[in-house]
Amino acid sequence: MIAPTLSATDAEGSPHRHVDVSIPPLDLPGLLRMPETAVGLIIFAHGSGSSRFSPRNNHVAEALGRAGFATLLFDLLSSGEEADRRNVFDIPVLARRVCHAIDWAVAATPATGLPIGLFGASTGSAAALTAAAARPEAVAAIVSRGGRPDLAMAVLDKVRAPTLLLVGSRDGEVLRLNQMAHARLREPKRLQVIPGASHLFSEPGTLDMVINAATVWFRRFCTRPQDRKGSG
Repeated sequence: MIAPTLSATDAEGSPHRHVDVSIPPLDLPGLLRMPETAVGLIIFAHGSGSSRFSPRNNHVAEALGRAGFATLLFDLLSSGEEADRRNVFDIPVLARRVCHAIDWAVAATPATGLPIGLFGASTGSAAALTAAAARPEAVAAIVSRGGRPDLAMAVLDKVRAPTLLLVGSRDGEVLRLNQMAHARLREPKRLQVIPGASHLFSEPGTLDMVINAATVWFRRFCTRPQDRKGSG
C-alpha cells in the first residue's frame, strides 16, 4: 500500500522522500512527500477537472515541504468516476474521499501522529471544509485557494479548524461568495485578498503570495507546540 519511489533534496539540502500511496477503501492513488523531520501533514483537495498532478498544487506542496511539512496529493475520484461530470461537483462524495485520506493518515502512514491540515482549491475547498466538519478532532487547520466554501455553507458553523480563505482581487464573484462563507465560519478565521490575482493565480508572483500566507497559517495552527518555536 505504501511504496517508496525516489528520494529528493529540498532547496535547503534536507532530504525528503516521495512515496506512492493508495488511499483505501477505493485505492485512490496519491503522492506523499515526507521531509526527514516533518512538523505537520497537509492533505490537498483539488478542484474540479484536476488531479494529484495539478501543477499549482504540486508547486504549493513543494514549497510547504521546504517549510517542513509533509504533503499528500491524491485523486478524489477514480478514472471511471471522472468520466461523469456530475461527480466532479458532488461535494458530499468528494468530502467523503477527503475523510478517507484523513482516516488513513491518522492510522497507517509514516505521517501518523502529525497535526493534519487541509489545503483546498476551487470545489476542493468545499470538500475540505465538509470533511473538517465531519472530523473535527482530526483537522488542525484549513487553507482555501480560490475556493468555493459557499458550497459547504450548511456545515460551516460546525468547522472548528482555523480557516484561511485566499481569494484573488480580480476574482469578483468568488470573492463575494467567500465573504458570505467567512461570515458563517467560527473564529479563528481570515479572508485574505491576493492583489492582482485572478481565479487561477496565474499572474506573476500571486501563487508565491498564496504559499507565503498558507505557510504562515499552517505554522501557526498545524504544528505541535514544540515545533512552533521560532516559526514567527
